[in-house]
This record gives sequence, C-alpha cells and structure tokens, in this order.
Amino acid sequence: MAVDLSTPLSWKTADGDAATMLDELQPNILKAHVRDHLSVLFLGFGDAGEAKTFLGAVAGLMKSARTHLEEVEAFKSGSGGGTPYVGVGLTASGYAKLGITAVPGNGPFQQGAKQSAGTLRDPDPATWEQPYQATIDAVVLVGDASTATTRTKRAELLALLPPSVTVLGEETGRGLTNDNGDGIEHFGYVDGRSQPLFLTEDVELERDTTDGINEWDPAAPLSQVLVPDPAAPDPGVHFGSYFVFRKLEQNVQLFKQAEQDLAEELGLKGEDAERAGAMLVGRFEDGTPLVSQSAAGAHSPVENDFSYDSDKLGQKCPFHAHIRKTNPRGSGGFEAPEAERRHLMARRGQTYGRRLDDPSADLPPVVRPTKDVGLLFMAFNSDLVDQFEFTQLNWANNAGFPSTPDGSAPGLDPVIGQGARPDPSYSRDWGRNGAQVVDAIPQAVTVKGAEYFFMPSLAFLRGL
Repeated sequence: MAVDLSTPLSWKTADGDAATMLDELQPNILKAHVRDHLSVLFLGFGDAGEAKTFLGAVAGLMKSARTHLEEVEAFKSGSGGGTPYVGVGLTASGYAKLGITAVPGNGPFQQGAKQSAGTLRDPDPATWEQPYQATIDAVVLVGDASTATTRTKRAELLALLPPSVTVLGEETGRGLTNDNGDGIEHFGYVDGRSQPLFLTEDVELERDTTDGINEWDPAAPLSQVLVPDPAAPDPGVHFGSYFVFRKLEQNVQLFKQAEQDLAEELGLKGEDAERAGAMLVGRFEDGTPLVSQSAAGAHSPVENDFSYDSDKLGQKCPFHAHIRKTNPRGSGGFEAPEAERRHLMARRGQTYGRRLDDPSADLPPVVRPTKDVGLLFMAFNSDLVDQFEFTQLNWANNAGFPSTPDGSAPGLDPVIGQGARPDPSYSRDWGRNGAQVVDAIPQAVTVKGAEYFFMPSLAFLRGL
C-alpha cells in the first residue's frame, strides 16, 4: 500500500509502506525534536568520494523519525530518555559535487537562497555574514536537551570529517524560556506555538487542550511537508523535505523602544501598555492571543484554538500583526481557507546569542541588546515557492495583505516584514472603533544569511 500523503499519519498503527517511510525519514520533520542546545555546521565538499563516505558515516549517528517518536513516548511514560538529534541537508551545489543527477526539482532549491534574496527583499547577499556568501554544500545539525550530550555528539561528527570536507561556519542555538517554561524568542514572546500537525496523535492531544469549541484545526496532510526522495533507492517509500535556514538578527532595544513609543502614542498606560507589543505580534508575551483576550492570560498550554471570525474589522488584533499576517486562519480574503492553509510550514527555529539581561524582565529598552542575538529560522516545506517564499513575499512583505473591509492596506508584518513600511493604524480601545494611524515601527529584524537544503532519506545517505 502506497504512503497516503493526503492526510495526517497515525504513526502508532502505521504499517506497510507508511512504516517503511517512518523508518527511513529523518527526525524533526514530522514532529519537532528537542534541541535546546544546537550546533549547525555548514560544510563544503572537495573530493566526491570522501564526501560520500563521510555522509554515509554520519547516517550511522542518526536515528529515524520512528525512533524519535518512540523515544518521546518512552519519556512521557517515564520509561526512558531521548538521544541527540542529528540532521543532514544538501544544497543543489552539494548534489552536483557528489555527482548525483536525480535531484529535488523545486526551483528555489535548485537556484539557492541567494537568487531569491532580491525577490524576498532581503539584504544583498554581498552584505551577508560568512559562510552564507560562500558556496555551501551541506548542513549538519546536532541538538539535544543538554550542552554535554550535544557537545559529545558534535565531537563524534567532527571526528568523521575527511580532509576534503571543510567546516565553512557554525551557528550555535541556545533555547530561551519564560517563567512558565515556554520557549520564547529574543523580543520576549512565546514562539513556535502554532504549527501544522502531521500526526493524528498530536492532533488529538491538541484537541484535548481546547474548550471544545475547536475554532482552529491544526491538522495538515503529509503532502504539506514530505517530498519523495528522487535519489533514494525507492522514492515511493523514501521521503525527505525542503529545509529553509535563515539567520535573523534581532535589534531588541529598537523593538522594545518601538513598543514603548506605540503605547505612548495610543495613550495606553499601566498594564494596558502591554497591549502595544501584542498589537505588533498578535499575542501577548506569554502567548495569549490578542484576538481572544485584551490582556495576558497565562494559559497552559499556550492557547492556540482561535480564529479571527470575531474580529473582522481588526479592532482586537490589527490586520498587520505578525501572527495574523503569517497565519491568517482563513481570514486573508484572497483564497479559500483550505487553500490558505497549504502555505503553512513546519517551523523548527532556535534562538542564538548570549545576553546579560533577562528577556522576560520589565527593564528599560536601553539595556536591551542591539545586535549579536536573534533567531535561527528553520522550517520544513514540501514546496518552497508555495510555502516559505509565498508566506514571506505575499503575506509578510505585502502591505495589502490581508484584505480589509474598507480596502485599506494593513501594512507590512512589523516583525519580519522587509522593505518600505507604510504607516499602519491601531484601535486604541480593544474591540472598539476609532482606528488611529501612527508611524510604522522601524525594522528590527535583519537577514544575515540564508540557504535552502533538502533533507534526504536515511536510505539515500546509507547508500552513498
């Protein structure tokens, strides 16, 4: 029986081809793997034979998606712990240097992220950091819950490197959490909560946390993340996924000052001043959706069962708020809701950089960092054009998205939008009329480098 990509997968009862797929798929694709400590190594290939031998050896350090899921279940039951995550991705250049012609066919992947920079309004790649200006052939990710286990596995990996495979650069991810233990990014907001879910077990678990209304269904078909691996022994059961990597530097001081300035401009005082930041992001710092509550609520788990049906005029959550722009939940106005959902991708980002201040503390903006901290944005896609690039170009960078009742342009995504920023409007009082136009906040997130990879099947790596 062929793998059914049209629905989520019930992994616990998977058999036949679906079981083979799980045994040969890399972890972290269908379900996020714990990677509080993360090493991202960018590699360049010299000798093709040595590179193939190296990749085959790295496959021996990797586990399958099935093993990862079994480890998660064992941990939940208290009968076992996890092992470090190792992931491998190749660029189009990497495939070429290996002499492999049956390569993934997505256009942006074949051209590379540098070629997409102009379209996405990213900074000129000539200004990117090293190694992103160089030709990257592969990426290897090593991550786990502790520094010690991550370092040990990283050392095992580096010991396999032949002379002709060089480390072009490395990024180090370090997870941040708030007082509730939820993962946050450097601006202080809960991050990564809303994700497409590809496993029925995860979908049911998510539904168990709702109040029974079910305004938002997070279920997504496997076709939204899996791609037949064209160079694997059997692409019918061996799958991979396109992997986007972007280093996004965050000027925390600039963003927190913009929050403060917006609160003053709208006359928001006391605890209500926190709503200024929520109007930029779409959630309060603790993750409470602005559309469902006018103040932080400390829900556990962080609330995700909501839509914008009760806010068609943008009087609760502004149309241009980050999470409304990048996941409009059927409210975008240009596509049917089901078509809109197909643009969502599996985000697996991690923060980077050390800071002296507490991201969750109530401190003046002047003590916040201005550089050297940010997000290692990572996401899995089945179609780079229709998912990552569509989201960035047609949603985040499109001042006219989403559609508004009066036809006005909401503006760019205030967090990740790139380019000239028209002045947006905000409702001073939550849920009421009286929009006030204010100056657009300055861009506080800068792309420092990017690349597109394909995460092939384990069967492909072992067979090199």
